[in-house]
Amino acid sequence: MKLAFSTNAYLRFPFEKAAQRLAAIGYRGIEIMADVPHAWPAFLPEEHKQTIRDTLTKHNLAISNINAFMMNAINDARQRYWHPSWIEPDPHYRQVRIDHTKRALTLARELGAPCITTEPGGPVEKGASWSAALKLFVEGLKPVLEHAEKEGLLLLVEPEPDLLIERADQFEELMRHLDSPAVGLNFDIGHFYCVGDDPAATVPRLAKYTRHYHLEDIAATRVHHHLVPGEGAIDFAATLRAIRATGYDGWITIELYPYVDDPDAAARTALERVSQIMATL
Repeated sequence: MKLAFSTNAYLRFPFEKAAQRLAAIGYRGIEIMADVPHAWPAFLPEEHKQTIRDTLTKHNLAISNINAFMMNAINDARQRYWHPSWIEPDPHYRQVRIDHTKRALTLARELGAPCITTEPGGPVEKGASWSAALKLFVEGLKPVLEHAEKEGLLLLVEPEPDLLIERADQFEELMRHLDSPAVGLNFDIGHFYCVGDDPAATVPRLAKYTRHYHLEDIAATRVHHHLVPGEGAIDFAATLRAIRATGYDGWITIELYPYVDDPDAAARTALERVSQIMATL
């Protein structure tokens, strides 16, 4: 298992500076945010893509994942990460999410990333049924998965509290409606803890779908707020041991986007603590 860090904690830095700082801290992997200010796919000239490649080479960094979940560039007043979602009532607005995800897949291929992550359907509109929203999500995913297959990339759905797909059973239901080798799971350890799915027990249950992990701590209240590992209540030793038992040897990306005021300190502390736990397994 290898540790990476997400650039979504470095919103106040250009990509080159974020990469430089993470490499200096000791990370060998980096998750790139397909969003402003790092790599918004809709307006990313070839020169900027080459700068990203050159920066990765210079600092000996590999891409763990392209994060296409967040859409700060749209600046939706309701929530800057989730909207536009896959299940917006307005089909034209849904298309914004679809087009963004396709562009992120192409960007991932151009940069040499193995996968991208996306949100799990967005929040269900008041009065809408869960099954109807799931159908809308599946229909939106199908053409994007065809694009992912053509690009040779993986599209990973990331369950999240308060969105369409929150729990393990809901993700399993989603997969029953999809038939593509390009779809998988981004297993966010903190998110599953929030909704009461014990991460250590859920890891083997969903291992056949999991292609990437996000890691952050969550308080014992299970309120969805990302914390530096060791400052919440998650049993990371048990969870990492469960991951290792599945045979997974890919990237685990630490995601601490609330720490924009001092991302270096969060990244450094997280690396030290998680590395110490991994060394004891």
